[in-house]
Order: sequence, then structure tokens, then C-alpha cells
Amino acid sequence: MADLLGSILGSMQKPPTASEEERKKAKAHQEKLKKLQKVEREQKEKFRVEVEKTISDFARDSSKTRHRLKAMNKLQRTIVHEIAEIAGITSQAFGVEDNDRYVMLFKKEDPPTEDEINAYKHGEEWNKETQEKVKQQKIVEVEESKHTKSNDVSEPMSNYKDKYNHLIGTSAAKDAARRTEANKTFGMVPSTNKRDQRSIEETLNQIRAKKRQKVSDEEPSS
Repeated sequence: MADLLGSILGSMQKPPTASEEERKKAKAHQEKLKKLQKVEREQKEKFRVEVEKTISDFARDSSKTRHRLKAMNKLQRTIVHEIAEIAGITSQAFGVEDNDRYVMLFKKEDPPTEDEINAYKHGEEWNKETQEKVKQQKIVEVEESKHTKSNDVSEPMSNYKDKYNHLIGTSAAKDAARRTEANKTFGMVPSTNKRDQRSIEETLNQIRAKKRQKVSDEEPSS
């Protein structure tokens, strides 16, 4: 009986060891990873071919200066930027990451303006209606700026001549401004009258006479 049981157990395969199970799992994981990498490479190559065709068609189309691509992930956008640079096309991404971020293509001979870029950043479409809206807004801002500057340099509330009219008068100020000659009746003496016409000898004689007169006036009192 024991020999029969031993022969049966001996004919059966031994259960796999833990190391063998781990090797099988690792092998299966590697095979799965290779399949995923192969699929990813195929998808990446397919996407690259599609982007090359899209950018090539856009570059040859003379009627278009802008082209918006669909939303894509960061890796796809990197491929688009790379191919666009090779083709001589300007590319810029807009939108929210992991939501609706996309790439806009521009031809270098017609680059986007700052207003256009701001419109894309705010999620607006850049069309004739948007351009007219931006244009009108700029006109309003310019008019407001002019109005503000004109208010900064305001006119005085009253004329200083009116304020001091009770002091300087109106007609008197005008008449005084018109006069260019000195008025002798108010003590104004011409310079010719101030000049001494006497000679030196006459002046000395007059000084001596005044001194003698002064001495003769003092003698009777003493």
C-alpha cells in the first residue's frame, strides 16, 4: 500500500515554487508592456503623419493664414510644435491644460496681433465681429484718455484781473500800461535836469560863500 501511494505521488508533477510564479508574472508583464509600447509607437507615428499632412496643406493654402487644431495632450502638442517649426509655421497653444488646450497655427507673413492673442487667451473667437469690438473699445479708451488729460489742466475759476479789480482798477491799469514817458507832475524828473551844469570853480566858490555866511551868522550870537 505504501509503495502504491509512493508511486502515485512520484508520478505527479511537483507544485510550482514561488520563484517560478514570480518569473511567469514578470514575463507576462514584460510582454504586455511591449504590446502597449508598440501600440503607442504606432499611434504616435500615425498622429505624426496626420499632423504633417495638416500642416503641409495649411502651408500650401494661400487663402488661409490661421488654422486651429483640435484639443490634444502635451505629448501631441510637442509633436505639433516640432513639425510646425520645421515647416516654417508659427504655433502657439491656448486653452486650459487637460481640458481644451489646443494649438493654433499662424503663417509667419501674417503674425497674430496682441489683441488677437488676448482674444484666444480669453477663449474668444477672433473674427470680424471681435475685431470690430476691439477697435471700438480702443476708440473709447482713447477718448476717455483725452478727456482725463483735459480735466487735469483745468481753467481757473475766475480771472485774477477781476479778483483784484478793486485794487488796480480796470481803466487805470490800461492807461498806466500805455504810458511810456515820465510824468513830471508826480515828481518824476528827467535825467537831463539832474545833471550838474556848474563848473568846478563855480562850485568851490559857492561852497566857500556858504561857509563864510555860516560863520558870519554865528558871530552875533556869540
